[in-house]
Amino acid sequence: MNPIKIFFSTGAWQTQTVLYKNRNVSFKKVEFQMQGIGALGYNRRTVEVTYVTPLFMITSQVPQNIDKKEEWVRIEKDVNELGLKGQ
Repeated sequence: MNPIKIFFSTGAWQTQTVLYKNRNVSFKKVEFQMQGIGALGYNRRTVEVTYVTPLFMITSQVPQNIDKKEEWVRIEKDVNELGLKGQ
């Protein structure tokens, strides 16, 4: 592995938008997250998040065809934890 890539990927992921929430399980959501890596910009990802506690969460891949599954409700709620302007 590239040591520089490891160094810059150690920052916390910040939620920018909550895209979906689970209709049956209130602590499961699909979020668009960004990670600041300084002058190099931002890493981006969309993940399914299961909140175990407010400070601890488990992430996994987003299910395929999520928009066609009845248990997921599209909400597109802006959170903007990074505080970026113009979103």
